[in-house]
Amino acid sequence: MGTDDAVELDVGGRTVRLTHPGRVYFPARGETKLDLARYYLAVGEGIVRALYERPCMMHRFPSGVAGEKVHQKRVPRGAPPWLETVRVHFPRYDRTADELCVTELAHVLWAVQMSTVEFHPWNSRRADTERPDEWRIDLDPMPECGLDRVRRVAHVAHEVLTELGMRGWPKTSGGRGLHIFVRIEPRWDFADVRRAAHAFAVEVERRAPADVTTRWWRRDRDPAAVFVDYNQNARDHTVAAAYSVRGVPEATVSTPLRWDEVDDVHPRDCTIETVPARFAELGDVHQDIDHLAHPLDELLAWADRDGLDT
Repeated sequence: MGTDDAVELDVGGRTVRLTHPGRVYFPARGETKLDLARYYLAVGEGIVRALYERPCMMHRFPSGVAGEKVHQKRVPRGAPPWLETVRVHFPRYDRTADELCVTELAHVLWAVQMSTVEFHPWNSRRADTERPDEWRIDLDPMPECGLDRVRRVAHVAHEVLTELGMRGWPKTSGGRGLHIFVRIEPRWDFADVRRAAHAFAVEVERRAPADVTTRWWRRDRDPAAVFVDYNQNARDHTVAAAYSVRGVPEATVSTPLRWDEVDDVHPRDCTIETVPARFAELGDVHQDIDHLAHPLDELLAWADRDGLDT
């Protein structure tokens, strides 16, 4: 197949035309735009669940991941009438944007046609974009931090969540770190969710001071520590969705895990080449993530106790 040919994909009864399907997007193994589309078709249930009804920024790579990266919030003119969007306001600029709002797999494949590789959703949904229903724990390793340390910190975070009566859902970031997502009751604004996340990070640091830092300025952090990045819960901050491919030559995937897999699965082994078979065997290991939402009252009490501001 030539890079200039086009193919038509049947996605849930909708036709998505994919242009330049043979264009190489990921140079490490030579995967193409069509390979990317086939990946998202293979994990369709999981990626739709991760993005469902959330404002979503698209990270586009029009010539592949070795080329220019475009951060796109607004859905462009000419999108098909069946595409769904959600309008969000940006107070700093007093502007609005109609962002992609995925409710079906065809929306994801439309974005792939638009050269989207990464999907970065908000942690709120369109019913009330100002009230998050997801708290994100981002375990971000500093340059000299190894994977074993990240895993240790993930288990400490799991321990604290368990004591709080909360269930966290771990996943690889698609890079060197790990994420843990927690469904929360959509009762608090972004500032309060960030305060709760900060309080949690401070508690994890108390329990693992040799492994964890919550220092805000990078220059003040131990280069071998794990930064628990609570600021990922601030308004309009996003991280890669579960099942999102990352814009790197190896086409790694931000891959949902079970807790008993955290010590065994290596993030670099989770790619668009390997994750479809995993999904076919296990299904979406986060399929129950929406079944329970937790309150933040105790964490906000910790924030008050520790004198943490917004």
